[in-house]
Amino acid sequence: MEIFHISAECYPVAKVGGLADVVGALPKYQNKAGHLARVVVPCYDTKFKRDNEFECVHWGHIKLGNFNFPFNILKEVNNILGFELYLVEINELFDRKEVYGYQDDIERFIAFQIATLDWIINRENIPDVINCHDHQTGLIPFMMLYCHKYQKLINTPSIITIHNGLYQGRFGFDKLYYLPEFDLAHVKVLEWDNCINSLAVAVKCAWAVTTVSPNYLNEINYSANGLESLFNMVRYKSKGILNGIDIEVWDPATDGMLEKNYSIINYEIGKQENKEKLCNLFNLDPTKPLFSFIGRLLEEKGGDLLPQAAAIALSENYQQINILILGSGNTAIEKQLNSLLQDYKGNYNTFIGYNEELAHLIYAGSDFLLMPSRVEPCGLNQMYSLRYGTIPIVRRTGGLKDTVIDFGDDGNGICHDQASVGDICYSIQRAFALYDDKKQLNTIRLRGMNIDHSWERVCQKYIEMYKLIINKNES
Repeated sequence: MEIFHISAECYPVAKVGGLADVVGALPKYQNKAGHLARVVVPCYDTKFKRDNEFECVHWGHIKLGNFNFPFNILKEVNNILGFELYLVEINELFDRKEVYGYQDDIERFIAFQIATLDWIINRENIPDVINCHDHQTGLIPFMMLYCHKYQKLINTPSIITIHNGLYQGRFGFDKLYYLPEFDLAHVKVLEWDNCINSLAVAVKCAWAVTTVSPNYLNEINYSANGLESLFNMVRYKSKGILNGIDIEVWDPATDGMLEKNYSIINYEIGKQENKEKLCNLFNLDPTKPLFSFIGRLLEEKGGDLLPQAAAIALSENYQQINILILGSGNTAIEKQLNSLLQDYKGNYNTFIGYNEELAHLIYAGSDFLLMPSRVEPCGLNQMYSLRYGTIPIVRRTGGLKDTVIDFGDDGNGICHDQASVGDICYSIQRAFALYDDKKQLNTIRLRGMNIDHSWERVCQKYIEMYKLIINKNES
């Protein structure tokens, strides 16, 4: 089976969030399962692009309203990611360092989708399945069905995988002329709440809809930023498939970013050495329990709760715990977190920004990982922490609810129900007490390290879904 994954992100090519990790791993494991998976992403001005070898396999021009843009399809030559990677080069739109955040993002990603489909219809073979990821590729299912020049793809199954339904790619009908020609009788398919909503279009037109966890599929039926009724209408073609993690990249036994590698056999020694390294870097005491946060400092992730929760937890347990924050996002939250540095010196520190090597070390060297998310469609951080023997402290939402069970119920983590300062602090107190019970602490650590969150298992669920919709089409 030939599978095309089309996405705005792919690790290590370009990463903003968990979308990149999924698109950088799932195709590799689909290839290992005997299929031919390819990934198509925009050609950003990134270190990965500069450091690797590419060849041009297709070129052309696209029309975007009154503008014409030349584009190239660049193939990564050495297949270093375990799948064929293609970059869509549109120099006036994507030769920039950031993935998102520009005023012309709508134009950029419409152009990306058009160029991708223009290339696909000019290939010798049509893919068996086109798997789109998030709203930046949400117009593709519509164009495959209704745009005249893509009629070759009308019988090709399309899937939309929703990694975060809060972001929907809305824009006005004044930009309708950007799309390739189609019969205006179908224009209502594009409309949701008096505008063009890219995610809603994909949900309407795709042959199947997937979310990145079963619980998130349930949640978007009553909380989806205005698309609740639509998700209820398409429940018949929807499926929640929990993400996996790349156990080759995320393996404490082989991870080259750690101070010391370890496995379930010697995890106590390994975690302690990584903790000592981490604490030395940030002026913390390695004899005390270390609570860490890794992620975007946004309300969605509960980032706005962290300054007050950290201050209270540190005050109530003065000189008894350590807290370390790695992340960036809302500048007000960043300033609030940094304002605590002087008051809790020696027990608290921050790294504002993102550093992949440091993230790996934090997963290995921390005792507990804080994830007080308001929204977490799947969450990968809790899976990484479990694999590294670090106990996640999570709010029960989205994929966190699917993957973390409270240790009071013989589970693998610490759970709370509300995205509140009080719930976070109460969970920290429970963790602090647990830290003193080394036997139970290690039982929970081992329980987490033994869970199989690998993509080998997960990718089979995607393959089964692809086969199901292909068989329906052929029958």
